[in-house]
Amino acid sequence: MSLGTAGTIPVTILSGSLGAGKTTLLNHVLRNAADRKIAVLVNDMGELNVDAELVSEESELSVADGTVAELSNGCICCELQDDLETAVVRLARERDFDHLVVEPSGISEPAPVARLFTGGSPAAARYDVDAVVAVVDARLFADTFESDGTPEQTVAEGGEDERRPLSDLLVEQVEFANVVVLNKRDLVTDEELARVESVVRALRPDAEIVTAEHSTVPIASVLGTGSFDPQTAAERAGWRQVLGEGEAESDGNDEHGHGDGHDHGHDENDGHAHDHTHPEEAYGIDSFVYERRRPFHPERVASVLGDLPDSVVRAKGSMWVAGREAAHLTYSQAGPSAYVEATGRWIASLPEFEQKAYRDNRSDLGFEWDETWGDRRTGLVFIGRDVDEESLSAALDDCLLTDEEMDAAWDEFENPFPAEPGERTTLAEPSVEE
Repeated sequence: MSLGTAGTIPVTILSGSLGAGKTTLLNHVLRNAADRKIAVLVNDMGELNVDAELVSEESELSVADGTVAELSNGCICCELQDDLETAVVRLARERDFDHLVVEPSGISEPAPVARLFTGGSPAAARYDVDAVVAVVDARLFADTFESDGTPEQTVAEGGEDERRPLSDLLVEQVEFANVVVLNKRDLVTDEELARVESVVRALRPDAEIVTAEHSTVPIASVLGTGSFDPQTAAERAGWRQVLGEGEAESDGNDEHGHGDGHDHGHDENDGHAHDHTHPEEAYGIDSFVYERRRPFHPERVASVLGDLPDSVVRAKGSMWVAGREAAHLTYSQAGPSAYVEATGRWIASLPEFEQKAYRDNRSDLGFEWDETWGDRRTGLVFIGRDVDEESLSAALDDCLLTDEEMDAAWDEFENPFPAEPGERTTLAEPSVEE
């Protein structure tokens, strides 16, 4: 078997929405791989793995002889994780190849797939992620984030009745990728392409962007790049860089929903701070950070965050909401969809000995501990085009508790937000045609 410099096999993960051109790109790579020996793992949500058949038909690889492995009727980022690990370990043991290409289904998130190859699993011992490539349908992306109307696309998730906005998935795939292929370039105007590229650049500032028609790209842009860094992959998203996070924000990696490394820099005089930055201005994208050390009124803030201006493309961060003193809430907005999830506990809500142990083990929390409220705070980043920072900040300030409300019984407020880790409240979602 031909191995990499560390004795491991490089892996390229091809993510992208349904119909973006992943399989077309995969076949292009296989036809132009020169002397590279490539193995492929294809995942399809249906019982019939159509993509695996297409790869076999258009290349010398074969499902029958094992050079194309297929996982069907499930998603490898969730239900089929064990099957994925078994398949790639078996491939490495039974086949001689130089590079593995994994094509998840169009509704898969790339991060869980990449983690399989970077953790302490048997697969991680045999492979190294070379690149995570997001194939973007430029026409769909332009329509989803730039159209005047409300996008109506959703994708299934979990059970038959569970659906999520397509914009969520598009954003997550781009934010985790270190190579973004803007495919179907021929279906958008130069102006639309520039706008799409500016949004992609805001979502993932350091990504290599390649434009393409019919997924025809230089092979060197997707194979042998050596551009994936498992230590920083999840931290390179634009919103994280705007917040200046040194560590992953609360995403389930920490039992208390912390480890976010925010520098919230609040003003001790009035409990308010408002630092802002405007990265990537050359791409027509603005961003700013909204930070406060006073809780939101649940109904007022739900109304504002559920109806952000169309100019906001992406927003994410931590929230302190009155009546949810224990729940560390994370807000996420992508285009027309917005939700709040309880991602852990505020450190200040834990028993005193646990608080002390946590703080002793984290000499640099990334924020100043408040003697009354501890680590409870809000830090939200907003990314978009021509966002009225002053107006949006004022609207959010109006959602903060008044002095009178600070002295009220917070548990008597009507509260739509989740209370337990893992629970989620949807604030906005695109309409779906029946």
